[in-house]
Amino acid sequence: MFEWIAKNAATLITVLVLALIIAGVIVKLALDKRKGKSSCGCGCANCLMSGACSKARGK
Repeated sequence: MFEWIAKNAATLITVLVLALIIAGVIVKLALDKRKGKSSCGCGCANCLMSGACSKARGK
């Protein structure tokens, strides 16, 4: 078992780093959504599709 881990250490580290990056992005998107921020980061003021947003429908 240890021999297999030693042979594949670079691959395992790469996969672990990529998984952490993806998890961080997902957490950031979830927190931003909870705070009401848009996914593009610039808000809806100048968005051409702002009338189609769910926030605009509720008004």
